[in-house]
Amino acid sequence: MSTAQPPSPTRPGPYDALLLVSFGGPEEPAEVLPFLRRVTAGRGVPDERLAQVAKRYELFGGVSPINTQNRELLAALREVVDLPVYWGNRNSAPWLADVVGEMARDGVRNALAFVTSAYGSYSGCRQYREDLEAARAAVGPTAPALHKLRAFYNHPLFIEPFAEQVRRALAELPAASRAEAALVFTAHSIPAAAAAAAPYVPQLRETARLVAEAVGVDRSWTLCWQSRSGSPQEPWLEPDVGSVLRSHAGDRRAAVVVPIGFVSDHMEVRYDLDTVAIPDAHALGLAVVRAGTPGVALAPLVAALVAERQTGRSGAGRCDRQFLGNRGPAHDGCPTGCCLAARG
Repeated sequence: MSTAQPPSPTRPGPYDALLLVSFGGPEEPAEVLPFLRRVTAGRGVPDERLAQVAKRYELFGGVSPINTQNRELLAALREVVDLPVYWGNRNSAPWLADVVGEMARDGVRNALAFVTSAYGSYSGCRQYREDLEAARAAVGPTAPALHKLRAFYNHPLFIEPFAEQVRRALAELPAASRAEAALVFTAHSIPAAAAAAAPYVPQLRETARLVAEAVGVDRSWTLCWQSRSGSPQEPWLEPDVGSVLRSHAGDRRAAVVVPIGFVSDHMEVRYDLDTVAIPDAHALGLAVVRAGTPGVALAPLVAALVAERQTGRSGAGRCDRQFLGNRGPAHDGCPTGCCLAARG
């Protein structure tokens, strides 16, 4: 378990590059098991279990969609951010250390980093900060300073793309059930102990509330969980999205599933929701549609966060540090002791 946040450089702007940082994924069948071993390293997960998970990737040709989506976001960022933009992953090529080395050779000295994770948890925030420091250490004294952009769960340019996707999904439901359709927000489950040590759940609840409010219809909503991967003996966040959809099927109530915990349609969305949970709900007679994720629509958000750090303003003459709701803008640096549980 991590016990302290590695010291990060404190040199302020101006910044001379932006680094897009993501989780990564396999891009051919031969990469699937090595990828899964890296992701689960230190957790004692046997290869037999990993082989079962690998079968999910086989449904998609052994390729995770996440890297294609990152390439699309990278291209969009290069259109709206007035800095050189690089891209590195935690668990697959292009590897963070290799990309930080490339940045050093290009003369980058003081860069910002956008992580494709909106919420505070060990694996969703703190571990990325540790990964950035490890990449710098691997490169050595010529490595650029790397400053992670703040969490953006309550930023208006994160809320509105989700709200627009929900509106589109509602329009796909039968007209007779549309007005009463429930919103089922879902995010990756994590161990209950990890959740207790992080702002993960309160931030997700705030995002769900803000999206529901932005849709402009007074309707019920639920926050639930998916993609559990831990030991059955260890408490994880519940309820599962499948059980929530089954309850709506029993009530004969339509629903829109909103993968609020994911910034793009990667494997947990394509398999756990599109391949398993939603078809199972359809088989029970539930009218249910999945809302899309923001994907490349995140580019204006990133541009605003970069402008905020570069100049203290968020673009178009507006004041700095935009946010919605009552929780205020997220901090730029992790407080001491935040998100220490090593599997969240």
